[in-house]
Amino acid sequence: MALHLHLRSLQAVELAARSGSLKAAADKLGITPAAVGQRVKALEDYLGGELFVRGRAGLIPTTSLAEALPHLAVAFAELERASVYLDIQRGQELHIAAEPDFADLWLAPRLEDFQARHPNIAISVNGAGAAGFRAAPADCEIRFEAPHAGVERLFDDYLLPVVSPENLQRLAGLAPRDRLEGFPLLHLDFYRNDPAALDWPKWIAGQPLVRAHPERGIRFQRILRLLDAVGADAGLAICGLALAADRFDRGELALPFPIETGRRTSHVFTARFRGETRPHMRRFRAWLLEASAATQGWLDARVGPSPPAGEGGREADG
Repeated sequence: MALHLHLRSLQAVELAARSGSLKAAADKLGITPAAVGQRVKALEDYLGGELFVRGRAGLIPTTSLAEALPHLAVAFAELERASVYLDIQRGQELHIAAEPDFADLWLAPRLEDFQARHPNIAISVNGAGAAGFRAAPADCEIRFEAPHAGVERLFDDYLLPVVSPENLQRLAGLAPRDRLEGFPLLHLDFYRNDPAALDWPKWIAGQPLVRAHPERGIRFQRILRLLDAVGADAGLAICGLALAADRFDRGELALPFPIETGRRTSHVFTARFRGETRPHMRRFRAWLLEASAATQGWLDARVGPSPPAGEGGREADG
């Protein structure tokens, strides 16, 4: 197998070496750290040796990789320049880098509508899809972060406990004060960078409930995996409603406690667009904002309208 067929792995290796961590490389690529690790390992398997050693400061390139890194940096910089020159020849392609949970839970179920409206536009989300591989930055990046200048605000979220319908019935038979005892608590790390986010210890502290050791339980990095566990009756979780809207509408999730016990996130889902002058990019942007407004409306109808925010709508470029 020729080395040029490992472009994605080479890109992951170069970004991981430059940033010093798989997570930083994943953030750049719009994929999970595990996916970056798989790409690195695929190249290591092909070459027959390790490319990194782990140190206190993060990933440290081996001697052989260190010698190759300057050449990789130049190669990917040239690929990016070439992609700019060839951009007009790409036709109607959209490359989207999104939070994996946003892509799986929100974007993927709605893309069918966009493709029905615009069947000639080829789409790639986090490197997978009809549009081929490209080394240049994505046309649209979607993140969960504090609102800031230069991005489009999509929608925020509302955190509170969620449960399966079957466990909801079990909870109903218990005294209100003891409803959490005996049920596993599932924990989610997705919202950890949001200072307004709720977790089990914070939420329980404000409720007339008894629960020993609320910090214990299985931890999840991905919202998708957490919701699958809740749906399988594995326990209760604190999660945002917006990305789980489809599951609520299908009756797969329920709220075991009053909606007023939850809290808005201070972080929101945002989008940064490149190449908005291209007609198909403008169409995608308009569709994304339309679909996001519907989700915000769904959320506001259940928990009350979002508080006024100076960051709402289109942000001024900074």
